[in-house]
Amino acid sequence: MNLAHERIVVTGGGGFLGHHVRQELLRSGVPAEQILVPRRRQYDLTREADVARMYAELDPSMLIHLAAEVGGIGANRAQPARFFYANTAMGLHLIEHARRRKTRKFIQIGTVCSYPRLTPIPFTEDALWDGYPDQTNAPYGIAKKALLVMLQAYRQQYGLNGVYLIAANLYGPHDNFDPQTSHVIPALIYKFLRAIENGEDTVTVWGTGAASREFLYVEDAARAIVLASELYDEPAPLNIGSGQDITIRALAEQIQELTGFDGQLVWDASKPDGQPRRRLDTRRAEQSLGFRAQVSLAEGLERTTIWYRDQQRRATRTTVAHAHADVSTA
Repeated sequence: MNLAHERIVVTGGGGFLGHHVRQELLRSGVPAEQILVPRRRQYDLTREADVARMYAELDPSMLIHLAAEVGGIGANRAQPARFFYANTAMGLHLIEHARRRKTRKFIQIGTVCSYPRLTPIPFTEDALWDGYPDQTNAPYGIAKKALLVMLQAYRQQYGLNGVYLIAANLYGPHDNFDPQTSHVIPALIYKFLRAIENGEDTVTVWGTGAASREFLYVEDAARAIVLASELYDEPAPLNIGSGQDITIRALAEQIQELTGFDGQLVWDASKPDGQPRRRLDTRRAEQSLGFRAQVSLAEGLERTTIWYRDQQRRATRTTVAHAHADVSTA
């Protein structure tokens, strides 16, 4: 597809991944006025009436569905019902109304959390149904996986061109750094920098550090999504990742060095590690899209840490400026 000729709705386009997908679409030649972002205050995508109104008002020829209720292990354990309901409901209504509106293409972003807990390394797409996901985030993973089934069924019965991409753990600038809901990389960056700021000599990390995870820099993920929007039209899911994993212990030590925290790491083994290992087989995406990750983990972590530090400095300057303004008007 020539994306420059499409009206493209990007759900979640104001969020972490959505910011980078919009930038990648612009780099690919899509005019800014043809990239449409439905905001939550306008459309609650868990409500069918709002989804129907969104399609009628924005009239997309393509939809890239990035909006999701997401979080780390702690957030998944605290809100499993919300994560299942919201992700199922959004996908259900968006796919059904794409079919009704005869939308030319639907891109659904899945998750590595959908794979069975003990999937052989590396995870091939054909292993997706070989067992139950890890209990720590199974409701979220199953909700996402159900949308793959829906897209394949809608392709078979209605001819809807639905594409499903399984993304590794994403990280990078504009990520969520809220310590209550963030994933492991922004959570660790936040913890180390906060410990330095407060003069603390220890940082506590969940689990034993033995589990491994695969991480994909968000700009690489955005490039893969746009490539799939242009080039991929098959029902089979595609893994999108770096093809390399790292233990959480090694990751924490790397971020500790990057941030300059010289204290001690304390591992809280009472908290779950989650799935023992995660690493995707990315050969299908390379063959279908010519996609390979370009940003190494070391470079991506450095970019992310620099970006977050810059955001904190800006926030501090803004707070000081407001304080001076308050004094001058007192």
